[in-house]
Amino acid sequence: MMMKPEDRVKQLDEKLKLSDEQKTKLNTLFTEQAEAMKKMREEGQSGDRDAMREKMMKFRAENDTKVNALLTEDQKKTYKTWQEEQRAEMQKRMENRGGNN
Repeated sequence: MMMKPEDRVKQLDEKLKLSDEQKTKLNTLFTEQAEAMKKMREEGQSGDRDAMREKMMKFRAENDTKVNALLTEDQKKTYKTWQEEQRAEMQKRMENRGGNN
């Protein structure tokens, strides 16, 4: 389940100390992203799951580029580190889930 756009902005603000302008732009970006993801999920209900996964991964990468374009150099470094930590935590959760079967 995805976080609400305003919650995502709040989370990033805690990590990156965003300006008001950055918050506004990110809120708009995340709102558009949430709507597009919802549409993709609806379209993918009866389709090829691998193609859907590929499309969503590409979409996330494009949005990550858009987020980075709004950040300062220092914020980009912090954001990248935080993303790597998030991926490691996700991987750990996935491994733990797999081991419980």
